[in-house]
Amino acid sequence: MTADRENGLAAYVAVTAAYWAFMLTDGALRMLVLLHFHSLGFSPVQLAYLFVLYEIAGVVTNLSAGWIAARFGLASTLYAGLSLQVVALLALAQLDPSWAVGVSVAFVMLVQGASGVAKDLAKMSSKSAVKLLAPEGEDGLFRWVALLTGSKNAVKGLGFLLGAALLGLAGFVPSVLGMAAVLAVILVAIVLRMPAGLPAGRKDARFREVFSRNRNVNWLSFARVFLFGARDVWFVVGIPIYFYAVLSDGTEAGNRMAFFVIGSFMAVWIILYGAVQAAAPRLLRAKSRGAAAMVPAARGWALALFVVPALLAATVAIAGAPSPWLTTALVAGLLVFGAIFAVNSSLHSYLILAFTEDSRVTMDVGFYYMANAAGRLLGTVLSGASYQLGGLPLCLGTAAAMVALSAWGAGHLRADASAREVAHP
Repeated sequence: MTADRENGLAAYVAVTAAYWAFMLTDGALRMLVLLHFHSLGFSPVQLAYLFVLYEIAGVVTNLSAGWIAARFGLASTLYAGLSLQVVALLALAQLDPSWAVGVSVAFVMLVQGASGVAKDLAKMSSKSAVKLLAPEGEDGLFRWVALLTGSKNAVKGLGFLLGAALLGLAGFVPSVLGMAAVLAVILVAIVLRMPAGLPAGRKDARFREVFSRNRNVNWLSFARVFLFGARDVWFVVGIPIYFYAVLSDGTEAGNRMAFFVIGSFMAVWIILYGAVQAAAPRLLRAKSRGAAAMVPAARGWALALFVVPALLAATVAIAGAPSPWLTTALVAGLLVFGAIFAVNSSLHSYLILAFTEDSRVTMDVGFYYMANAAGRLLGTVLSGASYQLGGLPLCLGTAAAMVALSAWGAGHLRADASAREVAHP
């Protein structure tokens, strides 16, 4: 193994470890905030508001993060993301239960906004690094992307379970402070041990370069908006609150049990999602089929995903009142959704790196994840609103419509040279 390859692999391992640490706290924090404030009596719409600035921050951050990384270097943006998350956790621990609801919502929105900036700085840095560090030839890029993304989501799933468990066992403030301390230690270790391999910034990077002129990058970003909107429209508020209503009997013990069950389901869902993402290159036979075959596959897998929320929406609407068989059907159906969604997501994550050039990688990846954040924002807002207006059937029906739009966008991707022409969906 050459020195360059050794440095590249070491840098990839360090980037992945940093991303794991971040996503563990990110998943735990989301579950802590959602369940803590739901137990305080917040409505579905108010709960959605808590995450709105988090997603808005993601849109703005990703739009500018590509330029920031090109200007100051990938390691700098990775460290900045981890540091800001520590600050956000410490700030959240200052929340006072005696504050008025409006003040509490505004404060948590601001802190979540900072956490959203932190997450997308770390995410863009990690994903861009893979393009530059992955081995050339065969399916090396797809394998490294799938491993980073899949393992990240498995760790985030553990974070959901950790957050629910910490809330039930230790309470809100001790949990948040404990996570801040652990992440700070990991940040120091990463800074001290980060090997060479990540590119430094270039002073001639211009902000206007973040807007892509690549047809495929633009259409893939369009498809990404509605793919992630379709997940978050039921994932953020709808399903957790629905299951809480079904599982909780109103007592303290019953509420605690509901927290654990909901956290466990969310953890299993994310871990399954991550496992399938990591296995996507093998499932799609990427090594033998090549990159060109992955382009039409993006539309086909989106169409397969559309079927699941459409059937679940119809099932819940017909069933009416909650029942054990309906809960079982929902759990099974959403796990199937997670598996197919994971293939779609992994395909997208590979294609964005395949479509972009090394000289533009941070710009195009930042633009693409800006679309990802816009989809999460759209899904978050619609999750609270659709659940309040039409319950779970409307959440799931909206998810089906958004997947259909994602499939339409993926249908415009091209595998030939014309893909580099200017195109705006």
